[in-house]
Amino acid sequence: MTVWCWAARREITLPTPEARLFQVTPETQVLARCYWQAERKNHPTLLALHGLEGSSEAHYMRGLAGKALEAGFNAVLLNQRNCGGTESLGPGLYHSGLIDDAAFVIGEIGATDGVDRVVVAGYSLGGNLALRLAGTHTPADLPSLKAVCAVSPVLELEACVRALERGSNFAYQWNFVRNLKARMRRKNDCFPGRFDVSRLGGIRTVRQFDAAYTAPFFGFASAEDYYHRAAALRVVEHIRIPALVITAEDDPFVPVEPFRDPKLTGNPNITVVVTKHGGHCGFLGDNDAADDGYWAENSIIAFARERA
Repeated sequence: MTVWCWAARREITLPTPEARLFQVTPETQVLARCYWQAERKNHPTLLALHGLEGSSEAHYMRGLAGKALEAGFNAVLLNQRNCGGTESLGPGLYHSGLIDDAAFVIGEIGATDGVDRVVVAGYSLGGNLALRLAGTHTPADLPSLKAVCAVSPVLELEACVRALERGSNFAYQWNFVRNLKARMRRKNDCFPGRFDVSRLGGIRTVRQFDAAYTAPFFGFASAEDYYHRAAALRVVEHIRIPALVITAEDDPFVPVEPFRDPKLTGNPNITVVVTKHGGHCGFLGDNDAADDGYWAENSIIAFARERA
C-alpha cells in the first residue's frame, strides 16, 4: 500500500485555490493553498500538513481537500518551509518538530478571516507536527484548535530513522535522501553560500543529512538529540483536545511499538487506531462510485465533523 498509494494516479477535481503567503518570521514566508467556502468564517477549517519532502500537491493533501470541501470545511494545505517550490521564501530549513508555522497560520486565519474552528490533520512528519502542536499548546493558547489527526506519524523519530536504515528499506531511504539533496542544491541557488553543499556528495542516509544540516542549523547537539527532542512522543501526554492517531502494523519505517506507549494510550483525549495493513500513509480500502477507498482520509473527515 505504501508504494501503490504513492504511485497510483488519482483523479482529484478541485477548484482553483487561493495561493496565500504567511509571514511566519521577519525573513521567512510559507505558502498555503487555500480552498474556501463562500462564507469562510461560518465554516470549520481543515489545516493539512504534509510529510517529509512532500507539498500541498501530494495526493493525500489534495484528497483531504476534496473531502473537506464536500463536508462543508474550508481546506488550507500548508507547505513546510522550502517545500512546494518555495526555497526562495526564506533562508532557513524545516524539521520534524517545527510547529511554529502551523500555530502562526491558525492565529492568522482567525484574526483576518474570522475562522474560529480548526482541525489539523498531518501525515507522517506532518502527523508528528499535529501531535506536537496539540501537546505543546493548551486550549487557552489556541482556542480555535478543536482537534488534531495524525496518519502514520513519525511518533518516535529515532526508531523511525533506525527502521529506515534497514536494508529492506533501501529504496525509501534513497528516495528521501535524493529529494533532500536536490532541495539543498535548489536552496543554494536561492541563497548562495548559506549552506555548505560540498558535503552533499558524501551523504547517503537521512541521519547523515540531519547530522550535517538539520541539527546544526536548529541548534541541536546532534541528529540523535534532534530526533529525541522533536518527537511527539515527548509531549503526547499533555494533549487536552480530541486527537485521532492512525498507524499500521505493516508500516515499513514507522515501528508500531511506540503507539503502545502508555503516554499515548493512557491519554483519554487520544484515539489510537492500529490496523493490520495500510503501509505508510496508504490505507486503501474498497472503492466504488461514491468512495475512492482512501480510508484514512475518510476517517479524518468523520472525526473532524464530530469535533468541529
